[in-house]
Parts: sequence; C-alpha cells; structure tokens
Amino acid sequence: MDGKLIVFEGVEGAGKSTQLAQIHTWLSTEPQFQTLQQRGIIPDMIVTREPGGTALGATLRSLLLDGTATHTVNERAELLMYAADRAQHVDEVIRPALAKGCWVLCDRFVDSTVAYQGHGRGLDLALINCLNDIATGGLTSDLTLWLSLAVTTGLARSQRRGILDRMEAADLSFHQRVQRGFEALASRHPQRIVAVAADQDAEQVTQQIQAIIKERLGTWYGHHF
Repeated sequence: MDGKLIVFEGVEGAGKSTQLAQIHTWLSTEPQFQTLQQRGIIPDMIVTREPGGTALGATLRSLLLDGTATHTVNERAELLMYAADRAQHVDEVIRPALAKGCWVLCDRFVDSTVAYQGHGRGLDLALINCLNDIATGGLTSDLTLWLSLAVTTGLARSQRRGILDRMEAADLSFHQRVQRGFEALASRHPQRIVAVAADQDAEQVTQQIQAIIKERLGTWYGHHF
C-alpha cells in the first residue's frame, strides 16, 4: 500500500512547525494509527521539511532564508533553488518513504512555491506549475493542512521570536499577496487542502487537525478496522 503525504502550510507565524510536531507526537499514541502500525500497514512515520529535508536542501535553506546574509537572491534564482531542493527531497526522502507505505509529515511543499514565488513575487504561475511538476514528477499531497491566520498576527508572532529570516522580513504587502495565494489554492483544491483556523490557542488548533486526520484515517483505511 502506498503511504500518505501530509503537508502543513501557511503564512509566516501560522504555527506549522509547532502543529506538525504536536501531530507527530499524537499519532505515536493514537489508537487507530497504532493499530495500523502494528499490522504493518503503516510501517513508519517520518517528519521532514522544505527547504532543508536533505543535505543539499540544508545548504539551499541557508542560502534562501538567512536573514543576516549580505548576498541577494534574484527572484528567478529563488524559484529555481526551491525547485532544486524539492527535486532532491522528493527523490531522496519522500518517494522512497511513500513506496514503503510510510506517512510523511512535511513542513511546506508545492503550495508554498505557488503562494510565495507566484502570488508573492509575481512570477508566472504556469511556469511555477511546470517546475513543480518537474521537481515532484507529478507527486501531490494526500492532505494539505492550511493553517489560516491573519498576516499581521502571524508576523507579530514571528517578530516575538527574534531575528527574522529573509522571507519573514519581506514587507507586509508581499505577505498579503502570499495569503491571497493560499486562499486561491484552497478554493481551487478543496479535496486536498483543508483550512484550519490558526487564530486560536495551540491546543485548539491541534484538536482541529486531529479531527481532520481521524476522518481521513477512516476514509483511507476504514476497511482495516
């Protein structure tokens, strides 16, 4: 059985990384998920991210996001670097795990490129979709959890954390365009992208995501219970 790719998306400060870690911990004890693991139906669960899910990706992540770097990154170069990171990531990490039947929990994937480099930077969406197809070989997520949050709220959270990375430091209008990009994607792909209200406290957000995943467990594996 093929595994499942579950992606966490959202604007800066939406809480993706926090929620991914919470869900990873929860699934480690969730009864239905554990039953599937014990039967060998889901042999393992891995956590990864973009950019940076491979050794090559870690180098690219530093170049792309270092907020203290003195170098500048051309917008087209930025797009191609994200595509290179993704191509390596899919071939080295994601596809092998899915082929074994594993669950892959990923912090960002193709929708971020559409939202950030397409809507945010204003690069051609058809070109971005083509590059995403090349990088992934046509792979899409089984479920994308879009943590929906007002841009100003998310940026305020990022600022409280301290030094901003290069994306976080972009101007407000850029982040507003990114948010509109995520909204457009969610409207276009309602079966794949599920909105999660991320303006609540972290525990309430986690509970929303747990309910979504429990429903998907029933849809994907109900005949095993």
